[in-house]
Amino acid sequence: MSVIVEGIESHVLHQPPQTKPQMHYCLGTDSIHTTAAACDYLERRVTDGDTVTVISVLDPEASSDRRDCEEALNVASVRLFEADVETQVPEGKPARELLEAIATADADELIIGARSGKPGTSRGVGSTTEAILTESPIPVVVVPLEEL
Repeated sequence: MSVIVEGIESHVLHQPPQTKPQMHYCLGTDSIHTTAAACDYLERRVTDGDTVTVISVLDPEASSDRRDCEEALNVASVRLFEADVETQVPEGKPARELLEAIATADADELIIGARSGKPGTSRGVGSTTEAILTESPIPVVVVPLEEL
């Protein structure tokens, strides 16, 4: 297409519109409260075509309950409807399982809570979050959790 401006001919090149690269987020959660806080963060960022892998680890040495894990996963599936939501419930130590999951999934970003989202947990950064922040090869977003 040619455009003439004040007697000068100029050629305008049409460039395709810039599109956001597809992202793969991993969300580590142990409760509906952690998932809700992470969804508050992700809802402003996730677009059609992005993938969110939601992981709730069953820790055999802790009081993990499969039902709690599944409820935490369901929150993400409902709230992040624009994304392709995948869920996983691995068994093991949460930090190790989450670090393995982000490596396997080739994730761009990991979202976790500052501490367990279960009622009665102490304030501050939890041991799982601390371990992940120390060892993660990708950016980690730590979402604040309200006191329960």
